[in-house]
Amino acid sequence: MSNLKTVELKAFIPSKDFDTSKSFYSEIGFTKASDEGGVAYFHSGSCSFLLQDFYDKSLAENLMMHLLVEDIESWHDQITKSGVADKYHVNVSDITKQPWGMLDFVVHDPSGVLWRFGQNI
Repeated sequence: MSNLKTVELKAFIPSKDFDTSKSFYSEIGFTKASDEGGVAYFHSGSCSFLLQDFYDKSLAENLMMHLLVEDIESWHDQITKSGVADKYHVNVSDITKQPWGMLDFVVHDPSGVLWRFGQNI
């Protein structure tokens, strides 16, 4: 009998400046669990990703991450109050009600990766 159960899926996120990106993700609310060999493991609850000390402009500017959260207002407040918009010269959008039944907002990381934070409504 085959066992095709999965355990985890993580994306590798590129970083133009590895140290800057590590600081950015820590400041917006992710926990850095490990950092060695040019790869840093970040998580929030059961959601995680691997930040890599690798950069390709085309990849970074075309990569989009979607994080489904329980409380969009809390995430938006955390990111807005963290000061990352000014510190890293990134934009944090307002929360918008989408026609597909979600509230969401977007923020680009310092390397150009687009993060969409969403909450089902």
